[in-house]
Amino acid sequence: MGQQIETAFLEILASKVCHDLISPIGAIANGIEFMEEMGADAMDDAIDLLKFSATQASAKLQAYRMAYGAGGGDVSIRPEDVHKSFGKFIELDKKITQDWDPHAPLGPEERSDGFSKLLICALLLCCECLPKGGTISVTKAGEDLTAISAQGPDAALKSPMDKALTNEMNQETLEPRYVHAYMCGLMAKKYGFDLRVAKNESGAVEFHLQSPTA
Repeated sequence: MGQQIETAFLEILASKVCHDLISPIGAIANGIEFMEEMGADAMDDAIDLLKFSATQASAKLQAYRMAYGAGGGDVSIRPEDVHKSFGKFIELDKKITQDWDPHAPLGPEERSDGFSKLLICALLLCCECLPKGGTISVTKAGEDLTAISAQGPDAALKSPMDKALTNEMNQETLEPRYVHAYMCGLMAKKYGFDLRVAKNESGAVEFHLQSPTA
């Protein structure tokens, strides 16, 4: 990736993924215990809990696999796949919505390996900028430029997340809440993209993803 990866960073990244999955997977275990203890009387409630938690865990795994896994950088992964995966990721929380057309021209997606990976990384980064929910959109901002924006109450890219995105933070002192932004920066460098903050003001944050061919 053009930069040495410290063990501490890998540990924090693994901790973040595990932390995000503990809640839904733990709820599945609780649902099974509930069924065992309460019997048939609790079947409907337990099944609803199992279904919700399993869907949530699956959605998070799919999104993280696309964002962090090697396969997510393949050119065969299309914006439609990103839209579908991210839609499932935010669906159950009901605080965040996405408003963009994955079939519309978005910039460099037709010819750039890693575009879809960087796109879902940026979408997940937008989620971290929306503490009270909001709307995330993706538009073409130029021939080789894609804009990913987040709007909502108190929307903001808080410091030092901006430094994490540019990989200016020390990997050994990274906190879990900044590790995704740092990973976004690493992935952008690996695939030759420029992912930067274009706007960071009260209620609105915008990132620009520029193609390596620009």
